[in-house]
Amino acid sequence: MKLKIFGMYDVEEIQVSDVALKPYINIDDRLLVKSHGRNLGKFTSARVNILERLANRISVPGHVGKKHRIITSWASGKYNTNMKTVVEVLKIIENKKKDNPLQILVKAIESCSPRDEITTIEYGGARYPQAVDVSPSRRVNLAIRWLVQGAYQKSFGKKRKMAETLANEIILASEGNMESYAMQKKNESEKQADAAR
Repeated sequence: MKLKIFGMYDVEEIQVSDVALKPYINIDDRLLVKSHGRNLGKFTSARVNILERLANRISVPGHVGKKHRIITSWASGKYNTNMKTVVEVLKIIENKKKDNPLQILVKAIESCSPRDEITTIEYGGARYPQAVDVSPSRRVNLAIRWLVQGAYQKSFGKKRKMAETLANEIILASEGNMESYAMQKKNESEKQADAAR
C-alpha cells in the first residue's frame, strides 16, 4: 500500500530534475513526517524529509546578517505548530497553482539554491574573497533558509500571515521570479562569486 504525505499528497510522480540535489531532497512516502531526532551525525540531514526540514527551519528562522529577529509566537519549537504552518502552506499552493504542492516546493528549492558562493582565504596576512562551489547539501540548506527568511520578513509586523507569505515565496521561487527573496539572495551570491574569480 502506497502512503500519501499527511494522507493528502502523492509523492510518486514528483521529479527532482537537478541531478546533484537528488540524493539530498528526501520525499519518502510517509503518513507522519517526523524523524524524532534520530538522524544525528554527518550527512544525515539527507535522510530527513524535506517537509520536516522546512518545519524545523520555520521554528528558528535565524537572523539575517547582523540583524537579530524577534522570535514570534508562531515560530516556536513545537512540532505541531510548525507542521500546521507547513500543511497550511501546501494547501494555499495547491489552491493557487492547481498542482501537487510538493513538486512546486522541490522546483523552488532547485531554482533558488546557489551554485557558487565566496569564502575568505588569508594569504600573507591579507584576506581575499575566493569563489567556491557549493556542496549539494548546503545548497538545499541555503534554499530552505532563504525561503523561510524571505517569508518571515514579509509577514513580520504586517497583516499577512506566515503561511500566506511562505506559500507566495515558494511559488515565486519555483517560477524563477526575481521578486522572491530567495532568488535575489541566490543571484547576489553567484554575482559575488563571479567577481571574486
